[in-house]
Amino acid sequence: MTDPAVHAATGEATQRVRLAARALARSGLVHAYGHCSIRTSRTEFLVSPPKPLGLVAPSDIPVPVATAGALPRGALPEVIAHQYIYRQREDVGAVARFQSSHVMALSTLGRTPRALHGFGAYFAPRPPLHSDPRLVRDDVSAASLAASLGAGRGIVMRGNGAITVGATLEEAVALAWYLEDAARVEMAALATGFEAREFTAEEARDRTAASGRLFERMWDWMTAGDPEL
Repeated sequence: MTDPAVHAATGEATQRVRLAARALARSGLVHAYGHCSIRTSRTEFLVSPPKPLGLVAPSDIPVPVATAGALPRGALPEVIAHQYIYRQREDVGAVARFQSSHVMALSTLGRTPRALHGFGAYFAPRPPLHSDPRLVRDDVSAASLAASLGAGRGIVMRGNGAITVGATLEEAVALAWYLEDAARVEMAALATGFEAREFTAEEARDRTAASGRLFERMWDWMTAGDPEL
């Protein structure tokens, strides 16, 4: 990943969090639960309001959170995972937390999607699995999750959805869509009863392009028709 884009203008960052929230909902990646955030400085980030992401209004204000210390009033308990990820990964500029259907179903098998197609290659050879199905709401579980994520682009939480990270909010949100599609392809391949052909490490490396506005085009598609655009 490249260095995170730190947004100097709080107003721009605020709007982008709202756009991301509704994009995740519009794409079916979240329902009543889920959150997203953007780094605004080395030690601070903005997280989506504590409400269903599809109901985030243009007038809603994201919650400012420090990367260390107690969560402020208005931040959901699970936002502690964002804190630990930002502290561990200075390259991360945004985090998306979602509960998409295929990722969830595959996780109940104790599996995460392999690199079977282009979008899955971004998590090659496969994203790690956080095997504890309990909600991440304390320091111990958040530290464990961040450690399991390591330098990856995403992590699957058994029976509890997933998290993707990116240098920008566009990247984190696009990767959420990619991870769900990778899980969809994995489930479809498993249903055939045949062994799918995985990408080699070289194929995955060559496929994970970011140029050509790759993440930005997915962002444009996911935010199309948004009331703030």
